[in-house]
Amino acid sequence: MCVVDADGRIIREAKILSEPDALIDWFGAHGVMMERVGLEDDPLSQWLHAGMVKAGISVELIETRHVRAAFKTMPVKTDKKDARGIAQLMRLGWFKPVHCKSLAAQEVRALLTARKLIQGKLHDIEMSIRGIPRGFGLKVGSTTRRTYAGRIRELVAGHPTLEAIATALLKVRDALVHKFAGGNIA
Repeated sequence: MCVVDADGRIIREAKILSEPDALIDWFGAHGVMMERVGLEDDPLSQWLHAGMVKAGISVELIETRHVRAAFKTMPVKTDKKDARGIAQLMRLGWFKPVHCKSLAAQEVRALLTARKLIQGKLHDIEMSIRGIPRGFGLKVGSTTRRTYAGRIRELVAGHPTLEAIATALLKVRDALVHKFAGGNIA
């Protein structure tokens, strides 16, 4: 964290935990009202922003790409230099503010991210289940979601190792299908 005055001189700087309470305490201990507080936009900054705004601190989320472009010529990047640079950007007004998403929007995004993860893992499991028997010359061929498990069991019947693998992976697949098809993600 870095605080500069109107002329750009460093007044105070410190390394602080990335938690709203720690930041609020640090700014409160400074004893001077901040004209602007800037946070580089990242996944954690939404949470920090909400906590600091709730405490009455005026906070701006700033566009990460603009910060990166401004710091591109820095020979050595450190957290300390980043904090100093962000303080100067805030002082000069050389930043693009970013909208802070509402808690409801963050929750929807989290659900969509989890759903996409489940969908991706389901695809990965299905491709692995198809690929493992292929090494033994066994081809699954065309199936539907309904006929997939039966076709796999039929294909690996008589191969104890493949049966054990297929049974375990099909259980995982069934759980993912259930969650993806509308089962409660949480």
